[in-house]
Amino acid sequence: MDRAKLLGEEKIGKLLLKFSIPAIVGMVVNAIYNIVDRIFIGNFVDSLGLGGITIAFPIMIIIMAFGMLIGIGATSLISIRLGEGKREEAELILGNAMVLLIIISLTLSIFGLIFLDPILKLFGASPQILPYAKEYLSIILLGAVFQSIGFGMNNFIRADGSPKMAMATMLIGAILNTILDPIFIIVFNMGIKGAALATIISQAVSAAWVLNYFFSGKSSLVVKKENWKLKPHIVKNILAIGSAPFAMQVAASGITTLLNRSLITYGGDLAVSAYGAINSFSTILLMPIFGINQGSQPIIGYNYGAKNYDRVKKAFLLAITAATTITIIGFVVTRMFPSQLVALFNSKDKELVNIGANGMKIFFTMLPLIGFQIVSSNYFQATGKPKQAMLLSLSRQVLMLIPAILILPRFFDLNGVWMAGPTADFFSSLLTGTFILIELKKLQKLHLENQ
Repeated sequence: MDRAKLLGEEKIGKLLLKFSIPAIVGMVVNAIYNIVDRIFIGNFVDSLGLGGITIAFPIMIIIMAFGMLIGIGATSLISIRLGEGKREEAELILGNAMVLLIIISLTLSIFGLIFLDPILKLFGASPQILPYAKEYLSIILLGAVFQSIGFGMNNFIRADGSPKMAMATMLIGAILNTILDPIFIIVFNMGIKGAALATIISQAVSAAWVLNYFFSGKSSLVVKKENWKLKPHIVKNILAIGSAPFAMQVAASGITTLLNRSLITYGGDLAVSAYGAINSFSTILLMPIFGINQGSQPIIGYNYGAKNYDRVKKAFLLAITAATTITIIGFVVTRMFPSQLVALFNSKDKELVNIGANGMKIFFTMLPLIGFQIVSSNYFQATGKPKQAMLLSLSRQVLMLIPAILILPRFFDLNGVWMAGPTADFFSSLLTGTFILIELKKLQKLHLENQ
Protein backbone atom coordinates (compact mmCIF):
# COMPACT_ATOMS: atom_id res chain seq x y z
CA MET A 1 0.00 0.00 0.00
CA ASP A 2 1.52 3.36 -1.03
CA ARG A 3 1.83 6.22 1.41
CA ALA A 4 -1.25 8.15 0.24
CA LYS A 5 -3.49 5.10 0.38
CA LEU A 6 -2.00 4.13 3.74
CA LEU A 7 -2.72 7.50 5.39
CA GLY A 8 -6.11 7.87 3.74
CA GLU A 9 -7.53 4.35 4.06
CA GLU A 10 -5.70 2.25 6.67
CA LYS A 11 -7.50 1.70 10.00
CA ILE A 12 -6.76 4.62 12.32
CA GLY A 13 -5.74 2.46 15.29
CA LYS A 14 -3.29 0.43 13.23
CA LEU A 15 -1.99 3.56 11.52
CA LEU A 16 -1.45 5.42 14.80
CA LEU A 17 0.47 2.46 16.20
CA LYS A 18 2.57 2.22 13.04
CA PHE A 19 3.59 5.88 13.19
CA SER A 20 3.53 6.56 16.94
CA ILE A 21 5.41 3.61 18.40
CA PRO A 22 8.63 4.37 16.48
CA ALA A 23 8.18 8.05 17.32
CA ILE A 24 7.64 7.25 21.02
CA VAL A 25 10.71 5.05 21.11
CA GLY A 26 12.67 7.73 19.29
CA MET A 27 11.57 10.54 21.61
CA VAL A 28 12.18 8.53 24.79
CA VAL A 29 15.56 7.49 23.50
CA ASN A 30 16.33 11.11 22.65
CA ALA A 31 15.53 12.07 26.25
CA ILE A 32 18.03 9.48 27.45
CA TYR A 33 20.89 11.65 26.14
CA ASN A 34 20.57 14.15 28.97
CA ILE A 35 19.28 11.74 31.59
CA VAL A 36 22.19 9.30 31.20
CA ASP A 37 24.58 12.24 31.53
CA ARG A 38 22.83 13.28 34.75
CA ILE A 39 22.94 9.78 36.24
CA PHE A 40 26.65 9.31 35.58
CA ILE A 41 27.57 12.82 36.69
CA GLY A 42 25.43 12.64 39.83
CA ASN A 43 27.01 9.32 40.84
CA PHE A 44 30.59 9.75 39.60
CA VAL A 45 31.19 13.51 39.87
CA ASP A 46 28.96 15.05 42.59
CA SER A 47 25.63 16.75 43.31
CA LEU A 48 26.93 20.12 42.10
CA GLY A 49 27.81 18.51 38.77
CA LEU A 50 24.16 17.41 38.51
CA GLY A 51 23.22 21.02 39.27
CA GLY A 52 25.55 22.23 36.51
CA ILE A 53 23.76 20.13 33.88
CA THR A 54 20.40 21.27 35.25
CA ILE A 55 21.44 24.91 34.72
CA ALA A 56 22.73 24.12 31.21
CA PHE A 57 19.58 22.21 30.26
CA PRO A 58 17.40 25.29 29.44
CA ILE A 59 20.02 26.39 26.92
CA MET A 60 19.97 22.94 25.33
CA ILE A 61 16.18 23.22 25.21
CA ILE A 62 16.54 26.42 23.16
CA ILE A 63 18.76 24.62 20.64
CA MET A 64 16.14 21.86 20.41
CA ALA A 65 13.42 24.51 20.11
CA PHE A 66 14.94 25.83 16.88
CA GLY A 67 15.13 22.26 15.60
CA MET A 68 11.42 21.88 16.36
CA LEU A 69 10.60 25.27 14.83
CA ILE A 70 11.96 24.16 11.46
CA GLY A 71 11.58 20.39 11.75
CA ILE A 72 7.99 20.16 12.98
CA GLY A 73 6.87 23.28 11.06
CA ALA A 74 8.15 21.85 7.79
CA THR A 75 6.83 18.36 8.56
CA SER A 76 3.29 19.67 9.02
CA LEU A 77 3.48 21.51 5.70
CA ILE A 78 5.02 18.53 3.91
CA SER A 79 2.25 16.21 5.18
CA ILE A 80 -0.50 18.62 4.13
CA ARG A 81 1.06 19.20 0.68
CA LEU A 82 1.39 15.46 0.09
CA GLY A 83 -2.25 15.06 1.10
CA GLU A 84 -3.10 17.69 -1.51
CA GLY A 85 -1.00 15.85 -4.11
CA LYS A 86 1.60 18.66 -4.37
CA ARG A 87 4.81 16.62 -4.29
CA GLU A 88 7.14 19.20 -5.84
CA GLU A 89 6.12 21.80 -3.28
CA ALA A 90 6.73 19.26 -0.50
CA GLU A 91 10.29 18.76 -1.77
CA LEU A 92 10.81 22.53 -1.96
CA ILE A 93 9.80 22.78 1.70
CA LEU A 94 12.21 19.95 2.56
CA GLY A 95 15.18 21.66 0.87
CA ASN A 96 14.49 25.05 2.44
CA ALA A 97 14.05 23.51 5.88
CA MET A 98 17.39 21.71 5.74
CA VAL A 99 19.25 24.92 4.92
CA LEU A 100 17.43 26.80 7.69
CA LEU A 101 18.42 24.17 10.26
CA ILE A 102 22.10 24.49 9.38
CA ILE A 103 22.16 28.30 9.33
CA ILE A 104 20.29 28.70 12.62
CA SER A 105 22.29 26.07 14.54
CA LEU A 106 25.66 27.50 13.49
CA THR A 107 24.51 30.97 14.54
CA LEU A 108 23.44 29.65 17.95
CA SER A 109 26.82 27.94 18.47
CA ILE A 110 28.83 31.07 17.71
CA PHE A 111 26.63 33.34 19.83
CA GLY A 112 26.56 30.88 22.73
CA LEU A 113 30.31 30.36 22.87
CA ILE A 114 31.06 34.10 22.72
CA PHE A 115 28.68 34.96 25.58
CA LEU A 116 28.87 31.70 27.57
CA ASP A 117 29.57 33.12 31.05
CA PRO A 118 26.92 35.86 31.06
CA ILE A 119 24.37 33.46 29.52
CA LEU A 120 24.92 30.87 32.26
CA LYS A 121 24.66 33.52 34.98
CA LEU A 122 21.46 34.78 33.36
CA PHE A 123 20.09 31.24 33.45
CA GLY A 124 20.65 31.02 37.20
CA ALA A 125 24.14 29.54 37.71
CA SER A 126 25.47 30.17 41.22
CA PRO A 127 29.25 30.69 41.73
CA GLN A 128 29.50 27.06 42.91
CA ILE A 129 27.62 25.58 39.94
CA LEU A 130 28.99 27.88 37.19
CA PRO A 131 32.29 25.99 36.54
CA TYR A 132 30.42 22.70 36.03
CA ALA A 133 27.83 24.24 33.71
CA LYS A 134 30.52 26.05 31.70
CA GLU A 135 32.59 22.88 31.22
CA TYR A 136 29.57 20.97 29.96
CA LEU A 137 27.92 23.57 27.75
CA SER A 138 31.08 24.81 26.01
CA ILE A 139 31.38 21.36 24.41
CA ILE A 140 27.64 20.90 23.78
CA LEU A 141 27.49 24.16 21.80
CA LEU A 142 30.18 22.89 19.44
CA GLY A 143 27.80 20.10 18.40
CA ALA A 144 24.62 22.18 18.06
CA VAL A 145 24.55 21.68 14.28
CA PHE A 146 24.56 17.90 14.77
CA GLN A 147 21.64 18.08 17.19
CA SER A 148 19.64 20.32 14.85
CA ILE A 149 20.17 18.10 11.80
CA GLY A 150 19.64 14.83 13.68
CA PHE A 151 16.54 15.99 15.53
CA GLY A 152 15.06 18.46 13.02
CA MET A 153 15.49 16.46 9.82
CA ASN A 154 14.43 13.24 11.52
CA ASN A 155 10.89 14.66 11.40
CA PHE A 156 11.18 14.70 7.59
CA ILE A 157 11.97 10.97 7.57
CA ARG A 158 8.69 10.40 9.42
CA ALA A 159 6.80 12.62 6.98
CA ASP A 160 8.42 10.63 4.17
CA GLY A 161 6.58 7.56 5.49
CA SER A 162 9.53 5.84 7.23
CA PRO A 163 8.81 5.94 10.98
CA LYS A 164 11.05 2.94 11.71
CA MET A 165 14.00 4.67 10.07
CA ALA A 166 13.27 7.76 12.18
CA MET A 167 13.26 5.58 15.29
CA ALA A 168 16.62 4.08 14.29
CA THR A 169 18.12 7.58 14.16
CA MET A 170 17.30 8.14 17.82
CA LEU A 171 18.28 4.62 18.90
CA ILE A 172 21.73 4.82 17.32
CA GLY A 173 22.55 8.11 19.04
CA ALA A 174 21.22 7.15 22.47
CA ILE A 175 22.86 3.72 22.56
CA LEU A 176 26.18 5.23 21.52
CA ASN A 177 25.84 7.95 24.17
CA THR A 178 25.11 5.35 26.86
CA ILE A 179 28.22 3.40 25.84
CA LEU A 180 30.51 6.43 25.64
CA ASP A 181 29.41 8.05 28.92
CA PRO A 182 31.04 5.54 31.29
CA ILE A 183 34.10 5.29 29.03
CA PHE A 184 34.76 9.05 29.05
CA ILE A 185 33.56 9.80 32.60
CA ILE A 186 34.88 6.75 34.50
CA VAL A 187 37.60 5.09 32.42
CA PHE A 188 39.20 8.28 31.04
CA ASN A 189 38.28 10.26 34.18
CA MET A 190 37.07 13.23 32.09
CA GLY A 191 34.20 14.12 34.43
CA ILE A 192 31.54 16.46 33.13
CA LYS A 193 33.54 17.14 29.95
CA GLY A 194 33.34 13.44 29.13
CA ALA A 195 29.55 13.50 29.36
CA ALA A 196 29.36 16.43 26.95
CA LEU A 197 31.82 14.83 24.52
CA ALA A 198 29.82 11.57 24.53
CA THR A 199 26.67 13.56 23.73
CA ILE A 200 28.00 15.50 20.74
CA ILE A 201 29.72 12.44 19.22
CA SER A 202 26.43 10.56 19.46
CA GLN A 203 24.52 13.46 17.93
CA ALA A 204 27.04 13.64 15.06
CA VAL A 205 26.46 9.97 14.26
CA SER A 206 22.67 10.50 14.29
CA ALA A 207 23.03 13.49 11.96
CA ALA A 208 25.16 11.45 9.55
CA TRP A 209 22.48 8.72 9.56
CA VAL A 210 19.74 11.22 8.67
CA LEU A 211 21.75 12.86 5.89
CA ASN A 212 22.62 9.44 4.46
CA TYR A 213 18.90 8.58 4.28
CA PHE A 214 18.10 11.61 2.12
CA PHE A 215 21.25 11.66 -0.01
CA SER A 216 21.64 7.94 -0.73
CA GLY A 217 18.35 7.47 -2.59
CA LYS A 218 16.51 5.71 0.28
CA SER A 219 13.90 8.46 0.61
CA SER A 220 10.86 8.97 -1.63
CA LEU A 221 11.13 12.74 -1.12
CA VAL A 222 14.19 13.98 -2.96
CA VAL A 223 16.58 16.65 -1.63
CA LYS A 224 17.31 18.71 -4.73
CA LYS A 225 20.05 21.32 -4.85
CA GLU A 226 17.77 23.82 -6.59
CA ASN A 227 15.48 23.70 -3.53
CA TRP A 228 18.26 24.88 -1.20
CA LYS A 229 17.74 28.51 -2.16
CA LEU A 230 15.51 30.00 0.53
CA LYS A 231 12.07 31.13 -0.65
CA PRO A 232 10.51 33.83 1.57
CA HIS A 233 6.98 32.40 1.37
CA ILE A 234 8.21 28.89 2.24
CA VAL A 235 10.30 30.17 5.16
CA LYS A 236 7.35 32.23 6.40
CA ASN A 237 4.99 29.24 6.30
CA ILE A 238 7.49 26.94 8.05
CA LEU A 239 8.03 29.49 10.82
CA ALA A 240 4.29 30.11 11.18
CA ILE A 241 3.38 26.44 11.57
CA GLY A 242 6.43 25.63 13.69
CA SER A 243 5.97 28.65 15.96
CA ALA A 244 3.74 26.81 18.46
CA PRO A 245 6.17 24.00 19.41
CA PHE A 246 9.04 26.51 19.20
CA ALA A 247 7.31 28.89 21.57
CA MET A 248 6.49 26.00 23.88
CA GLN A 249 10.14 24.90 24.01
CA VAL A 250 11.50 28.44 24.48
CA ALA A 251 8.90 28.98 27.17
CA ALA A 252 10.02 25.71 28.79
CA SER A 253 13.57 27.03 28.78
CA GLY A 254 12.53 30.33 30.34
CA ILE A 255 10.35 28.59 32.90
CA THR A 256 13.15 26.18 33.83
CA THR A 257 15.42 29.18 34.35
CA LEU A 258 12.82 30.90 36.51
CA LEU A 259 12.34 27.67 38.46
CA ASN A 260 16.10 27.29 38.94
CA ARG A 261 16.33 30.81 40.34
CA SER A 262 13.39 30.19 42.70
CA LEU A 263 14.88 26.87 43.77
CA ILE A 264 18.20 28.52 44.65
CA THR A 265 16.35 31.23 46.60
CA TYR A 266 14.08 28.89 48.58
CA GLY A 267 16.11 25.65 48.67
CA GLY A 268 19.74 26.31 47.65
CA ASP A 269 21.98 24.46 45.18
CA LEU A 270 20.73 21.02 46.31
CA ALA A 271 17.16 21.98 45.36
CA VAL A 272 18.41 22.74 41.83
CA SER A 273 20.10 19.34 41.69
CA ALA A 274 16.89 17.71 42.97
CA TYR A 275 14.93 19.43 40.22
CA GLY A 276 17.42 17.97 37.75
CA ALA A 277 16.28 14.50 38.81
CA ILE A 278 12.58 15.47 38.79
CA ASN A 279 12.90 17.12 35.39
CA SER A 280 14.54 13.98 34.01
CA PHE A 281 11.46 11.92 34.86
CA SER A 282 9.18 14.66 33.60
CA THR A 283 11.04 14.46 30.29
CA ILE A 284 10.78 10.67 30.19
CA LEU A 285 7.00 10.92 30.74
CA LEU A 286 6.42 13.75 28.26
CA MET A 287 8.54 12.37 25.42
CA PRO A 288 6.13 9.49 24.68
CA ILE A 289 3.36 12.09 24.41
CA PHE A 290 5.46 14.12 21.98
CA GLY A 291 6.04 10.83 20.15
CA ILE A 292 2.28 10.30 19.91
CA ASN A 293 2.01 13.85 18.59
CA GLN A 294 4.65 13.20 15.95
CA GLY A 295 3.00 9.91 14.99
CA SER A 296 -0.49 11.40 14.75
CA GLN A 297 0.62 14.58 13.00
CA PRO A 298 1.02 13.17 9.45
CA ILE A 299 -2.23 11.19 9.89
CA ILE A 300 -4.22 14.23 11.03
CA GLY A 301 -2.49 16.59 8.59
CA TYR A 302 -2.92 14.34 5.55
CA ASN A 303 -6.57 13.54 6.22
CA TYR A 304 -7.39 17.16 7.04
CA GLY A 305 -5.85 18.17 3.71
CA ALA A 306 -7.77 15.38 1.98
CA LYS A 307 -11.02 16.44 3.78
CA ASN A 308 -11.39 13.07 5.52
CA TYR A 309 -12.72 14.77 8.65
CA ASP A 310 -14.09 11.66 10.33
CA ARG A 311 -10.62 10.09 10.20
CA VAL A 312 -9.14 13.29 11.63
CA LYS A 313 -11.46 13.07 14.63
CA LYS A 314 -10.79 9.38 15.20
CA ALA A 315 -7.01 9.87 15.08
CA PHE A 316 -7.21 12.81 17.49
CA LEU A 317 -9.38 11.03 20.08
CA LEU A 318 -7.26 7.89 19.92
CA ALA A 319 -4.09 9.97 20.44
CA ILE A 320 -5.65 11.56 23.54
CA THR A 321 -6.56 8.14 24.95
CA ALA A 322 -3.01 6.84 24.45
CA ALA A 323 -1.39 9.96 25.94
CA THR A 324 -3.66 9.94 28.99
CA THR A 325 -2.91 6.27 29.63
CA ILE A 326 0.81 7.07 29.72
CA THR A 327 0.41 9.99 32.12
CA ILE A 328 -1.78 7.97 34.50
CA ILE A 329 0.86 5.22 34.64
CA GLY A 330 3.53 7.86 35.27
CA PHE A 331 1.44 9.38 38.05
CA VAL A 332 1.13 6.03 39.84
CA VAL A 333 4.85 5.21 39.54
CA THR A 334 6.03 8.61 40.84
CA ARG A 335 3.57 8.32 43.74
CA MET A 336 4.80 4.87 44.76
CA PHE A 337 8.58 5.18 44.29
CA PRO A 338 9.67 8.87 44.56
CA SER A 339 12.71 8.28 46.79
CA GLN A 340 13.97 5.36 44.71
CA LEU A 341 13.65 7.36 41.49
CA VAL A 342 15.60 10.34 42.84
CA ALA A 343 18.24 8.02 44.35
CA LEU A 344 19.15 6.82 40.85
CA PHE A 345 20.95 10.15 40.39
CA ASN A 346 22.84 10.12 43.70
CA SER A 347 21.98 7.58 46.37
CA LYS A 348 24.71 8.78 48.76
CA ASP A 349 23.33 12.29 49.27
CA LYS A 350 20.34 11.64 51.55
CA GLU A 351 19.39 15.33 51.74
CA LEU A 352 19.19 15.48 47.95
CA VAL A 353 16.97 12.36 47.92
CA ASN A 354 14.61 13.76 50.58
CA ILE A 355 14.24 17.13 48.84
CA GLY A 356 13.71 15.47 45.46
CA ALA A 357 11.17 12.88 46.68
CA ASN A 358 9.02 15.56 48.31
CA GLY A 359 9.27 17.75 45.21
CA MET A 360 8.38 14.88 42.87
CA LYS A 361 5.16 14.02 44.71
CA ILE A 362 3.97 17.63 44.58
CA PHE A 363 5.23 18.44 41.08
CA PHE A 364 3.36 15.52 39.43
CA THR A 365 0.00 16.06 41.18
CA MET A 366 -1.86 16.94 37.94
CA LEU A 367 0.11 14.62 35.66
CA PRO A 368 -2.99 12.70 34.39
CA LEU A 369 -4.27 15.89 32.68
CA ILE A 370 -1.10 16.70 30.76
CA GLY A 371 -1.55 14.15 27.95
CA PHE A 372 -4.89 15.64 26.96
CA GLN A 373 -3.53 19.20 27.05
CA ILE A 374 -0.46 18.53 24.91
CA VAL A 375 -2.19 16.35 22.29
CA SER A 376 -4.98 18.92 21.94
CA SER A 377 -2.46 21.71 21.32
CA ASN A 378 -0.82 19.52 18.67
CA TYR A 379 -4.16 18.99 16.90
CA PHE A 380 -4.37 22.69 16.00
CA GLN A 381 -0.76 22.64 14.81
CA ALA A 382 -1.31 19.55 12.66
CA THR A 383 -4.36 21.12 10.98
CA GLY A 384 -2.48 24.34 10.13
CA LYS A 385 -3.91 26.58 12.89
CA PRO A 386 -0.80 27.99 14.59
CA LYS A 387 -2.52 30.75 16.57
CA GLN A 388 -4.73 28.37 18.55
CA ALA A 389 -1.86 25.92 18.95
CA MET A 390 0.43 28.62 20.30
CA LEU A 391 -2.14 29.98 22.73
CA LEU A 392 -2.86 26.55 24.20
CA SER A 393 0.82 25.60 24.35
CA LEU A 394 1.76 28.85 26.06
CA SER A 395 -1.20 28.69 28.46
CA ARG A 396 0.45 25.79 30.28
CA GLN A 397 4.08 26.84 29.85
CA VAL A 398 3.83 30.60 30.35
CA LEU A 399 0.50 32.31 30.91
CA MET A 400 -0.43 30.31 33.99
CA LEU A 401 2.91 28.92 35.12
CA ILE A 402 4.88 32.15 35.49
CA PRO A 403 2.37 33.76 37.89
CA ALA A 404 2.29 30.53 39.89
CA ILE A 405 6.09 30.46 40.22
CA LEU A 406 6.18 34.10 41.27
CA ILE A 407 3.28 33.93 43.76
CA LEU A 408 3.11 30.48 45.41
CA PRO A 409 6.65 30.35 46.91
CA ARG A 410 5.92 33.57 48.82
CA PHE A 411 3.31 31.63 50.81
CA PHE A 412 4.62 28.04 50.76
CA ASP A 413 8.43 28.50 50.37
CA LEU A 414 10.09 25.58 48.51
CA ASN A 415 6.82 23.62 48.36
CA GLY A 416 5.33 26.61 46.54
CA VAL A 417 7.92 26.20 43.78
CA TRP A 418 6.92 22.55 43.37
CA MET A 419 3.18 23.48 43.41
CA ALA A 420 3.49 25.93 40.48
CA GLY A 421 3.56 23.21 37.79
CA PRO A 422 0.41 21.32 38.74
CA THR A 423 -1.46 24.59 39.28
CA ALA A 424 -0.71 25.64 35.69
CA ASP A 425 -1.52 22.14 34.39
CA PHE A 426 -5.00 22.27 35.92
CA PHE A 427 -6.07 25.68 34.62
CA SER A 428 -4.53 25.25 31.15
CA SER A 429 -6.40 21.93 30.77
CA LEU A 430 -9.69 23.71 31.48
CA LEU A 431 -8.92 26.29 28.78
CA THR A 432 -7.85 23.60 26.31
CA GLY A 433 -11.03 21.60 26.93
CA THR A 434 -13.14 24.62 25.96
CA PHE A 435 -11.25 25.09 22.66
CA ILE A 436 -11.43 21.40 21.79
CA LEU A 437 -15.18 21.12 22.36
CA ILE A 438 -15.74 24.00 19.94
CA GLU A 439 -13.33 22.50 17.39
CA LEU A 440 -14.89 19.03 17.52
CA LYS A 441 -18.30 20.55 16.74
CA LYS A 442 -16.80 22.34 13.72
CA LEU A 443 -15.12 19.13 12.60
CA GLN A 444 -18.39 17.25 12.80
CA LYS A 445 -20.10 19.96 10.75
CA LEU A 446 -17.39 19.79 8.07
CA HIS A 447 -17.71 16.01 7.99
CA LEU A 448 -21.48 16.20 7.39
CA GLU A 449 -21.08 18.87 4.71
CA ASN A 450 -18.44 16.80 2.93
CA GLN A 451 -20.60 13.65 2.69
